[in-house]
Amino acid sequence: MPVFPAQAVRSKPTGSDERRAAPRPASDAGARRGHYPSRVMSPQHPPGGGTAEGAAYADRFAVESPEMGAARERALHLSGPPPVAPAVGATLAVLASTVGARSVVSIGSGGGLAGLWLLRGMRTDGVLTALDGDPEQLRAARKAFVEAGIAPGRTRMIFGTPAEVLPRLSSGAYDLVVCAGQPREYSEHLTGLLDLVRIGGMLVCHGLLEGGRVTDRTVRDPQTVAWREISRTIKDDETLLSAVLPIGNGLLLATKRS
Repeated sequence: MPVFPAQAVRSKPTGSDERRAAPRPASDAGARRGHYPSRVMSPQHPPGGGTAEGAAYADRFAVESPEMGAARERALHLSGPPPVAPAVGATLAVLASTVGARSVVSIGSGGGLAGLWLLRGMRTDGVLTALDGDPEQLRAARKAFVEAGIAPGRTRMIFGTPAEVLPRLSSGAYDLVVCAGQPREYSEHLTGLLDLVRIGGMLVCHGLLEGGRVTDRTVRDPQTVAWREISRTIKDDETLLSAVLPIGNGLLLATKRS
Protein backbone atom coordinates (compact mmCIF):
# COMPACT_ATOMS: atom_id res chain seq x y z
CA MET A 1 0.00 0.00 0.00
CA PRO A 2 1.46 3.38 -0.98
CA VAL A 3 2.24 5.73 1.84
CA PHE A 4 1.44 9.43 1.34
CA PRO A 5 3.21 12.15 3.27
CA ALA A 6 1.24 13.71 6.06
CA GLN A 7 -0.30 17.11 5.30
CA ALA A 8 -0.54 19.83 7.85
CA VAL A 9 -4.08 20.59 8.78
CA ARG A 10 -4.77 24.31 9.11
CA SER A 11 -7.31 25.31 11.66
CA LYS A 12 -9.87 27.94 10.79
CA PRO A 13 -8.61 31.32 11.96
CA THR A 14 -10.43 32.90 14.81
CA GLY A 15 -11.88 36.41 14.67
CA SER A 16 -8.81 37.86 16.40
CA ASP A 17 -6.53 36.05 13.96
CA GLU A 18 -8.51 37.41 11.03
CA ARG A 19 -8.21 40.91 12.41
CA ARG A 20 -4.46 40.50 12.79
CA ALA A 21 -4.11 39.06 9.30
CA ALA A 22 -6.34 41.61 7.55
CA PRO A 23 -4.30 43.78 5.18
CA ARG A 24 -3.99 47.44 6.04
CA PRO A 25 -5.59 49.91 3.66
CA ALA A 26 -3.13 51.28 1.15
CA SER A 27 -3.67 54.82 2.36
CA ASP A 28 -2.91 53.86 5.96
CA ALA A 29 0.25 52.04 4.93
CA GLY A 30 1.25 54.98 2.79
CA ALA A 31 0.76 57.34 5.70
CA ARG A 32 3.11 55.22 7.83
CA ARG A 33 5.73 55.41 5.07
CA GLY A 34 5.45 59.19 5.02
CA HIS A 35 3.70 59.53 1.64
CA TYR A 36 0.66 61.19 3.18
CA PRO A 37 0.45 63.65 6.05
CA SER A 38 -1.01 62.52 9.33
CA ARG A 39 -4.48 63.75 10.21
CA VAL A 40 -4.35 67.40 11.25
CA MET A 41 -8.01 68.23 11.83
CA SER A 42 -10.22 67.37 14.77
CA PRO A 43 -13.06 69.18 16.49
CA GLN A 44 -10.90 69.68 19.57
CA HIS A 45 -7.71 70.72 17.79
CA PRO A 46 -8.35 72.67 14.57
CA PRO A 47 -5.28 73.33 12.43
CA GLY A 48 -3.36 76.55 12.71
CA GLY A 49 -1.60 78.31 9.86
CA GLY A 50 -0.36 75.08 8.30
CA THR A 51 2.95 73.30 8.81
CA ALA A 52 6.33 74.97 8.67
CA GLU A 53 7.27 72.62 5.85
CA GLY A 54 4.24 73.65 3.82
CA ALA A 55 4.93 77.33 4.36
CA ALA A 56 8.55 76.88 3.30
CA TYR A 57 7.46 75.07 0.15
CA ALA A 58 4.98 77.84 -0.69
CA ASP A 59 7.72 80.45 -0.32
CA ARG A 60 10.10 78.45 -2.53
CA PHE A 61 7.36 78.05 -5.12
CA ALA A 62 7.05 81.85 -5.40
CA VAL A 63 10.12 82.92 -7.36
CA GLU A 64 11.30 86.46 -6.60
CA SER A 65 13.29 88.51 -9.08
CA PRO A 66 16.71 89.89 -8.07
CA GLU A 67 15.06 93.31 -7.68
CA MET A 68 12.54 91.79 -5.28
CA GLY A 69 15.34 90.19 -3.30
CA ALA A 70 17.11 93.55 -3.00
CA ALA A 71 13.87 95.24 -1.93
CA ARG A 72 13.33 92.55 0.70
CA GLU A 73 16.82 93.04 2.10
CA ARG A 74 16.30 96.79 2.42
CA ALA A 75 12.85 96.38 3.96
CA LEU A 76 14.21 94.13 6.69
CA HIS A 77 16.18 97.09 8.05
CA LEU A 78 13.26 99.53 8.07
CA SER A 79 10.82 100.23 10.88
CA GLY A 80 7.29 98.93 10.62
CA PRO A 81 5.87 95.49 9.76
CA PRO A 82 8.22 92.95 8.13
CA PRO A 83 8.10 92.60 4.34
CA VAL A 84 5.54 90.19 2.93
CA ALA A 85 6.63 86.58 2.52
CA PRO A 86 7.14 85.35 -1.06
CA ALA A 87 3.99 83.23 -0.88
CA VAL A 88 1.99 86.27 0.21
CA GLY A 89 3.45 88.36 -2.59
CA ALA A 90 2.62 85.71 -5.16
CA THR A 91 -0.95 85.58 -3.85
CA LEU A 92 -1.24 89.35 -4.20
CA ALA A 93 -0.07 89.06 -7.81
CA VAL A 94 -2.64 86.36 -8.53
CA LEU A 95 -5.43 88.41 -6.95
CA ALA A 96 -4.43 91.48 -8.94
CA SER A 97 -4.48 89.42 -12.12
CA THR A 98 -7.81 87.80 -11.22
CA VAL A 99 -9.64 91.11 -10.89
CA GLY A 100 -7.85 92.55 -13.93
CA ALA A 101 -6.46 95.29 -11.72
CA ARG A 102 -5.77 98.60 -13.42
CA SER A 103 -6.02 100.80 -10.31
CA VAL A 104 -4.60 99.55 -6.99
CA VAL A 105 -4.04 101.23 -3.62
CA SER A 106 -1.42 99.91 -1.21
CA ILE A 107 -1.65 101.10 2.41
CA GLY A 108 1.84 100.63 3.84
CA SER A 109 4.48 100.42 1.13
CA GLY A 110 6.63 97.74 2.79
CA GLY A 111 9.75 99.02 1.09
CA GLY A 112 8.16 98.43 -2.31
CA LEU A 113 8.20 94.64 -2.15
CA ALA A 114 4.42 94.19 -2.03
CA GLY A 115 4.15 96.81 -4.77
CA LEU A 116 6.47 94.86 -7.06
CA TRP A 117 4.36 91.74 -6.59
CA LEU A 118 1.16 93.68 -7.24
CA LEU A 119 2.61 95.24 -10.39
CA ARG A 120 3.53 91.77 -11.62
CA GLY A 121 -0.15 90.80 -11.58
CA MET A 122 -1.68 94.12 -12.66
CA ARG A 123 -2.49 95.11 -16.22
CA THR A 124 0.39 96.59 -18.14
CA ASP A 125 -1.35 99.97 -18.15
CA GLY A 126 -2.21 99.75 -14.45
CA VAL A 127 -1.25 102.34 -11.83
CA LEU A 128 -0.26 101.52 -8.26
CA THR A 129 -0.89 104.17 -5.60
CA ALA A 130 1.42 103.53 -2.62
CA LEU A 131 0.46 105.32 0.59
CA ASP A 132 2.76 105.48 3.62
CA GLY A 133 3.32 107.77 6.58
CA ASP A 134 6.98 106.74 6.85
CA PRO A 135 9.25 108.65 4.44
CA GLU A 136 11.98 105.99 4.65
CA GLN A 137 9.52 103.33 3.52
CA LEU A 138 8.47 105.49 0.57
CA ARG A 139 12.08 106.15 -0.42
CA ALA A 140 12.82 102.43 -0.31
CA ALA A 141 9.72 101.73 -2.42
CA ARG A 142 10.72 104.33 -4.99
CA LYS A 143 14.20 102.78 -5.22
CA ALA A 144 12.71 99.31 -5.65
CA PHE A 145 10.49 100.48 -8.52
CA VAL A 146 13.38 102.25 -10.27
CA GLU A 147 15.66 99.21 -9.97
CA ALA A 148 12.91 96.98 -11.38
CA GLY A 149 12.50 99.26 -14.39
CA ILE A 150 8.92 100.23 -13.57
CA ALA A 151 7.83 103.19 -15.70
CA PRO A 152 7.35 106.33 -13.55
CA GLY A 153 3.77 106.71 -14.76
CA ARG A 154 2.79 103.32 -13.29
CA THR A 155 3.34 104.29 -9.66
CA ARG A 156 2.09 107.13 -7.50
CA MET A 157 3.79 107.67 -4.14
CA ILE A 158 1.83 109.57 -1.48
CA PHE A 159 3.19 110.52 1.91
CA GLY A 160 0.55 110.63 4.63
CA THR A 161 -1.79 108.65 6.85
CA PRO A 162 -5.06 107.08 5.69
CA ALA A 163 -6.96 109.81 7.54
CA GLU A 164 -5.11 112.44 5.51
CA VAL A 165 -5.09 110.77 2.12
CA LEU A 166 -8.27 108.68 1.75
CA PRO A 167 -10.57 111.71 1.29
CA ARG A 168 -8.45 112.68 -1.74
CA LEU A 169 -8.97 109.33 -3.51
CA SER A 170 -11.94 108.63 -5.77
CA SER A 171 -14.74 106.45 -4.42
CA GLY A 172 -15.37 103.19 -6.30
CA ALA A 173 -12.41 103.77 -8.61
CA TYR A 174 -10.08 100.98 -7.46
CA ASP A 175 -9.99 97.31 -8.36
CA LEU A 176 -7.90 96.28 -5.37
CA VAL A 177 -6.97 97.86 -2.03
CA VAL A 178 -4.17 96.18 -0.07
CA CYS A 179 -3.44 97.02 3.58
CA ALA A 180 -0.02 95.86 4.74
CA GLY A 181 0.60 98.34 7.55
CA GLN A 182 -0.29 98.26 11.23
CA PRO A 183 -4.07 97.72 11.62
CA ARG A 184 -4.48 100.67 13.97
CA GLU A 185 -3.40 102.94 11.12
CA TYR A 186 -6.52 102.12 9.11
CA SER A 187 -9.03 100.28 11.34
CA GLU A 188 -10.97 103.49 12.01
CA HIS A 189 -11.06 104.19 8.27
CA LEU A 190 -12.25 100.77 7.12
CA THR A 191 -15.48 102.22 5.73
CA GLY A 192 -13.47 104.70 3.67
CA LEU A 193 -11.22 101.94 2.36
CA LEU A 194 -14.19 99.85 1.29
CA ASP A 195 -15.70 102.89 -0.42
CA LEU A 196 -12.64 103.02 -2.66
CA VAL A 197 -13.28 99.51 -4.00
CA ARG A 198 -15.49 99.06 -7.05
CA ILE A 199 -18.18 96.39 -7.09
CA GLY A 200 -16.38 93.15 -7.92
CA GLY A 201 -13.12 94.51 -6.54
CA MET A 202 -11.28 93.33 -3.45
CA LEU A 203 -9.92 94.50 -0.11
CA VAL A 204 -6.92 92.55 1.22
CA CYS A 205 -5.44 92.94 4.71
CA HIS A 206 -2.19 91.23 5.67
CA GLY A 207 -1.10 90.29 9.19
CA LEU A 208 -4.32 89.02 10.79
CA LEU A 209 -2.80 85.77 12.11
CA GLU A 210 0.61 87.07 13.15
CA GLY A 211 1.74 85.36 16.35
CA GLY A 212 -1.69 83.76 16.83
CA ARG A 213 -2.67 86.72 19.00
CA VAL A 214 -6.04 87.43 17.40
CA THR A 215 -7.43 84.07 18.59
CA ASP A 216 -6.06 84.43 22.13
CA ARG A 217 -8.69 86.30 24.14
CA THR A 218 -6.17 87.11 26.86
CA VAL A 219 -4.24 89.29 24.39
CA ARG A 220 -5.67 92.80 24.35
CA ASP A 221 -2.93 95.02 22.94
CA PRO A 222 -4.19 97.82 20.65
CA GLN A 223 -3.03 96.21 17.40
CA THR A 224 -4.72 92.88 18.19
CA VAL A 225 -7.93 94.61 19.26
CA ALA A 226 -7.85 96.52 15.95
CA TRP A 227 -7.51 93.24 14.04
CA ARG A 228 -10.53 91.80 15.83
CA GLU A 229 -12.59 94.86 14.98
CA ILE A 230 -11.53 94.73 11.32
CA SER A 231 -12.24 91.02 10.92
CA ARG A 232 -15.60 91.27 12.71
CA THR A 233 -16.72 94.21 10.60
CA ILE A 234 -15.77 92.51 7.35
CA LYS A 235 -17.30 89.17 8.32
CA ASP A 236 -20.61 90.76 9.33
CA ASP A 237 -20.91 92.95 6.24
CA GLU A 238 -23.49 91.34 3.94
CA THR A 239 -22.20 93.28 0.94
CA LEU A 240 -18.87 91.46 1.20
CA LEU A 241 -17.78 87.89 0.51
CA SER A 242 -14.81 87.23 2.79
CA ALA A 243 -12.24 84.57 3.69
CA VAL A 244 -9.01 84.15 5.64
CA LEU A 245 -5.96 82.51 4.05
CA PRO A 246 -3.38 81.13 6.52
CA ILE A 247 -0.31 82.04 4.48
CA GLY A 248 2.46 84.31 5.68
CA ASN A 249 1.04 86.23 8.63
CA GLY A 250 -2.50 85.66 7.40
CA LEU A 251 -4.50 87.30 4.62
CA LEU A 252 -8.01 88.62 5.17
CA LEU A 253 -9.81 88.87 1.80
CA ALA A 254 -13.10 90.52 0.97
CA THR A 255 -14.82 90.85 -2.42
CA LYS A 256 -17.34 93.69 -2.76
CA ARG A 257 -20.60 92.21 -4.08
CA SER A 258 -22.79 95.31 -3.93
